[in-house]
Amino acid sequence: MSYAIVGFGKIGQALAHAFARKNIDVTVASRRPPDALAPQVRAIGPTVVAKSLREALEADIIILAVPFGEHREVAKALPSWKGKTAIDAMNALVSPEELDGLPSSAFVAKAFTGAKLVKGFNHLIAATLATDPIVEGGHRVVFLSSDDEEATAPVVALAKQLGFAPVKLGKLNEGGALVHARDRIWGQLIFQDLFKKEQ
Repeated sequence: MSYAIVGFGKIGQALAHAFARKNIDVTVASRRPPDALAPQVRAIGPTVVAKSLREALEADIIILAVPFGEHREVAKALPSWKGKTAIDAMNALVSPEELDGLPSSAFVAKAFTGAKLVKGFNHLIAATLATDPIVEGGHRVVFLSSDDEEATAPVVALAKQLGFAPVKLGKLNEGGALVHARDRIWGQLIFQDLFKKEQ
């Protein structure tokens, strides 16, 4: 599996640290050209490489860490998302009306036609996400939800590789609603920094 992080703000960088910690190759891309990201990327580690958006989107699994309003622009960068898994690590700070009453990830999924979409890595603040997820013999929990059961398997595997304890919440509008942020309504599991003793 090849991995990319699109968006190199606080969450994108926190996730890049998680990959670097485990020596897993990951491509990062943002609105800025790859050269502009190079100093930060070098500081994170040798397995993190800055590329253009187009090159980053060649990855099998793509983590969306852009501001919510920019996800459609990313979606347009590929003619088809068939065969790709998109991990929605964004939080939508817009009103439910703007999302057609859908959970934010279900709304995002409409833009990424053909992709398998999984909500994940969005419920922790960047500073927490950037730290080692293995603490006192436990693994920091990341919540995953998707309307496609098959899509979750490679994301579960990635979360474990990164040292997290993945917890599946089921479909986006069921358990997934617990980690959705819309407007000023935060799901009950947002910011819950939990650990599991067993992987």
